[in-house]
Amino acid sequence: MSYRKSSRLRRTSTLALAVSALLAFPTLPLQADETCMSPYMAKITGQEDFVYIWTLGVEGLGDGQDKLVTVDVNPKSDNYGKIINSLSVGGRNEAHHSGLTDDRKYLWAGGLDTNKIFIFDVHTDPAKPTLKNTIEDFTSATGGLVGPHTTYALPGRMMVTALSNNKDNGGRTGMAEYTNDGKYLATHWNPREGSLGSAVKTGEHADGYGYDLRALPRRNVMFTSSFTGWSNYMMDFGKMLGDGEAMKRFGNTMVRWDLHSRKPREIMDVPGAPLEIRCAWQPRNNWCVTTTALTSKIWLVHENTEGKWKAEPVADVGDPSKIPLPVDISLSADDQGLWVNTFMDGKTRYFDMSDPFNPKQTYEKKIGAQVNMASSSWDGKRVYYTSSLLANWDKKGDDNEQYFKAYNWDGKELVEQFSIDFTAEKLGRAHQMRFGAYSLYANASPVKKPATQLTQLLKK
Repeated sequence: MSYRKSSRLRRTSTLALAVSALLAFPTLPLQADETCMSPYMAKITGQEDFVYIWTLGVEGLGDGQDKLVTVDVNPKSDNYGKIINSLSVGGRNEAHHSGLTDDRKYLWAGGLDTNKIFIFDVHTDPAKPTLKNTIEDFTSATGGLVGPHTTYALPGRMMVTALSNNKDNGGRTGMAEYTNDGKYLATHWNPREGSLGSAVKTGEHADGYGYDLRALPRRNVMFTSSFTGWSNYMMDFGKMLGDGEAMKRFGNTMVRWDLHSRKPREIMDVPGAPLEIRCAWQPRNNWCVTTTALTSKIWLVHENTEGKWKAEPVADVGDPSKIPLPVDISLSADDQGLWVNTFMDGKTRYFDMSDPFNPKQTYEKKIGAQVNMASSSWDGKRVYYTSSLLANWDKKGDDNEQYFKAYNWDGKELVEQFSIDFTAEKLGRAHQMRFGAYSLYANASPVKKPATQLTQLLKK
């Protein structure tokens, strides 16, 4: 049966579920600004004011510390394209990913090496975040998780995936559940050989590795992907590539979880280290996508008419034989386009996703000598890029470009608006980006704005 036909068959029931959810939670925001964020968050539908950049410190450069850097990105601002705040957190923690709570009051940012999680207040003054709290007992509290990675918002909760464990520093790992203010609640270990729990192994692999997390609430599912452990991600990239045993220590699975119970249901083979997961926004689309770093493919995880989930490769990214190393991806809010960054050649590629079973590349552009993260605005008009992958994996010499770049996108061409050289500014290695806006908070804007349903909710 064709995808379009099966979509029509499921439309009525899917829309009914969506309407039911809206009736049950009338004040629940169901979309996000950067199109990779949690569906439980409020969204910035217009122009974002700020981009918060989680940045790795570099020894001998500036203060050498990891920091949260705030850039003004509103073209109407006098500070457009300028750094307006930099908040150092002390030491170098292998700063990596960050995520906002469902109420958008706090930004959680993790360190893959020290296992610290920094919680920033971004609502009191969105232009000048402050450090509210630091979680320093992540490994002991969770029973051995190492490498806090994705910090993902659920209602009143933060799910934190990990990359490793403290027994062998390998890829076996899980995820931890916290309250928004940082209280530990539970650990959910990934299913693996010999310890499948409630999960069913559908292919050859059950490695227990972890990386990213995304949810499709209307289908009551979460998906996690897999990468590698501390012993690999803290190793020099060139040395690792030449180590045959190290190259065997990469994940080859995605896991489907029951969203409500947090129980794993099935393990699917996705060979080649599936990284970022992005799930469709439109209620007719019951699918998510990922890319595999080592095999350079786009994979589609989709639900068929019988309610069964399947993972299958649907497109190549560049020339897989050259290992361009797909890293971050960004799915448009209408599910029609997918940005895919490839670290090794420094390019971003745009794929037409109108038929998710047959993505077609329609555009590419070289962003720099290396490129990692991409964040696109909800309206699809702006895309932002940063450069750093991991401290020991970034390129050497002149190719070690560290930047934040802003582009406008008209559907045909990316046009650079400004670029900030993070090395020249003595800031470090620019990694994860998240958006901020005055309009989200009733009392934060220098210009008084009429109260909205969202601002009234945030006052409570």
